[in-house]
Amino acid sequence: MENCFHCGDECRATTIVHHDKSFCCNGCKTVFDILNDNDLTYYYELEGTPGTTPFLLEGKFDFLGNEQIASKFLEFDEQGTQIVSLLIPSIHCSSCIWVLENLDKLDSAVRTSQVNFPKKIVRITFSSKKTTLQNLVILLSRLGYEPYMSLDDASEKKPTVDRSLIYKLGVAGFAFGNIMFLSFPEYFEVNEFWLERFKHLFRWLTFLFSIPVTIYSARDYFISAYKGLRSKILNIDVPIAIGISVLFVRSTIEIAMDWGAGFFDSMAGLVFFLLLGKFFQQKTYAFLSFERDYKSYFPIAVTRLIKNDISKIEEQTPVYHLEKGDRILIRNSELLPVDAILINGKALMDYSFVTGEAEPITKKSGDQLFAGGRQQAGSIEVEVLKPVKQSYLTQLWSNEIFDKNNQSLFESLTDRISKRFTLSILSIAMIATTIWLFIDSSKALNVFTAVLIVACPCAIALAAPFTLGNLLRMFGYHRLYMKDSVSIERLARVDTVVFDKTGTLTTSTKNTIAYEGVVLTKEEKSMLTSTLRASNHPLSRSLYATLDNNDIKTLDDFKEDVGQGITGTINNHKIKIGSYGYTDSNQKRRERQTRNKTAIHISTDDEYKGYYIFFNDYRNGVKEVFDKLGKNYKIIILSGDNDGEKDYLKTLLPENATLLFNQRPEDKLNYIKEQQEQGKNVLMIGDGLNDAGALAQSNVGISISENVNVFSPACDGILDASRFKDITRFLSLSKKGIKVIEHAFVFSLFYNMVGLLFAITGNLEPVVAAILMPLSSISIVVFTTMATFFLGRELKNETAPS
Repeated sequence: MENCFHCGDECRATTIVHHDKSFCCNGCKTVFDILNDNDLTYYYELEGTPGTTPFLLEGKFDFLGNEQIASKFLEFDEQGTQIVSLLIPSIHCSSCIWVLENLDKLDSAVRTSQVNFPKKIVRITFSSKKTTLQNLVILLSRLGYEPYMSLDDASEKKPTVDRSLIYKLGVAGFAFGNIMFLSFPEYFEVNEFWLERFKHLFRWLTFLFSIPVTIYSARDYFISAYKGLRSKILNIDVPIAIGISVLFVRSTIEIAMDWGAGFFDSMAGLVFFLLLGKFFQQKTYAFLSFERDYKSYFPIAVTRLIKNDISKIEEQTPVYHLEKGDRILIRNSELLPVDAILINGKALMDYSFVTGEAEPITKKSGDQLFAGGRQQAGSIEVEVLKPVKQSYLTQLWSNEIFDKNNQSLFESLTDRISKRFTLSILSIAMIATTIWLFIDSSKALNVFTAVLIVACPCAIALAAPFTLGNLLRMFGYHRLYMKDSVSIERLARVDTVVFDKTGTLTTSTKNTIAYEGVVLTKEEKSMLTSTLRASNHPLSRSLYATLDNNDIKTLDDFKEDVGQGITGTINNHKIKIGSYGYTDSNQKRRERQTRNKTAIHISTDDEYKGYYIFFNDYRNGVKEVFDKLGKNYKIIILSGDNDGEKDYLKTLLPENATLLFNQRPEDKLNYIKEQQEQGKNVLMIGDGLNDAGALAQSNVGISISENVNVFSPACDGILDASRFKDITRFLSLSKKGIKVIEHAFVFSLFYNMVGLLFAITGNLEPVVAAILMPLSSISIVVFTTMATFFLGRELKNETAPS
């Protein structure tokens, strides 16, 4: 009886032959045609018979034709772009991931699709102008990936736990213990009458105990090996499956022919220890995932508005403390971290971080705003609809729009080793067994099995993810939140560090500010504070914090000219705040007065009023950071401010440092690009909003957070300002982390060479090899965990997370 080419089931009732391939039903044949017509047949090469038989009841998803119901499933719905996350229980292998992440080739309306394999969720971004959610769900169902659709909040449900590995481990352990018990007389060669009489019974009992181990506990190894061979891929499970098969068959023949007791104890022990190693790895991965998802939160805050009897009080609060119904203030260029309703102000939302399209859209009071949009027209007040989700911000941060497309060096090295590993081990096993057949045929089977089992690339594959995963968690605990592990690899290769000045080297919490000029009227003070309130520039925030809340009003218009200043309009009266040239280009005398000072100039209705002078306070530890960096890195200061503090900065910086002033955002970006063209690996540390272009261009971009909403998907990391002095330690730790991985690689390769040497020379029993194989993986995990733990002790926990 033939098996279905698509799903692998037996073609019982009927066999449909199509393109010289057999299918069990028209559903499987239709899926094949869809994939074949769209040049996606590589789906079948990744895994043998990877599909599931599609079964779709007519009209099952008609309810999605109702826009109100469909909208409840959507995470985002603006500018003709919709985003939905769907739970698909039938996701089970690499082929599933591949076809679901290539949906754009099946339907041009799909822009991107990303699979979360452990949670069996696919997140799809698609054009609502070309298709509907209903059509998308029907397409998935036709492919055999029917989504589970429920209006219940999936996050409130208890996740189902897959305990199959525990059951298999329990069966293998139970059988292993009993087989060992029944084999004791054989071990000690006890010549006792009753034992000798029941010897054959004991042997057949060990055979019976070994059957569930082979059929049930070890089935995943056989399935994986079979699928690999069907796809013409020699994966690591091929030699394991061969080893288990050889032990079982040889042992069965031995007791059937009364040649001996066989090797059922070795086989059961082999499977038990392999599953034990897999269980340990699974638990460790789950631990790392928990640490990253729930403890390493973004160190950013938003302005929450609290009403009292007189006015609204503004307070900075972490984004994760927001609750439904809270009122928050979103300033110009800030990112909206939650779904909300617009209450007050003019909203011009730029959703390019979500959709990739830079055309902003206007919203009026009462309209819904989606998380991920950036406000582009002054400040707005919004009411939170639901709390912020870590997963949503993480997905936004991981958007392919901001992907620097740098593959992990260790990942590519591991891939190259793994591809050649299995073929090499099989060759060594065959050669060694052939030699031992001539030397001592009784040892040939043990040698063959031990070689297949003892050598394993798993330890090599675990070195990088566990080390970098530990570093991600450790960095997050110490308030440096990195986007991904590849960012840490790039951080270790950095040789040039570029700093912004205002808001990066200087702190906005301790500035001394003085005013010189015409006394402002009450109306002008109101215009000044209302306009400053809308801006997120560090100087604007500093000045706003020192002024009284002088009758805050809603601006009729707001404009920010990056690198120059801001303009606000209330009741046809205009105020300009910024550089002297921006407010009044004819004031040469005042230009000379403030040339060497950090100042904000003010004019109302085109009449110059005066300026605020800032006496900057630099962050604690700036000179110490520069002294340490100067020994191994090239230091560059790129500031949009004038060179008034150049002489003071020179006293802080090493002699070979470069200082450039009056740099516009595009100047910073181009300068970093020039450094990269010279072969430099650049780390940019700056303001997440005003330096977004430079952060995106750099090899690694880190924004400084000081109780403000500076989250930008363009950066690779966010550093809490209180840990600025630890920048050198983070850089040092990333380099040492790479050394740990390199040492783990050497250790793993050394283990494999020594293990193979003992196996080839016949000095290693299969059961001992089975113990050593998971122990090698465990030892790598322990080594990398302990090494990163001791390395991380240099990060003094002076400001432990609350």
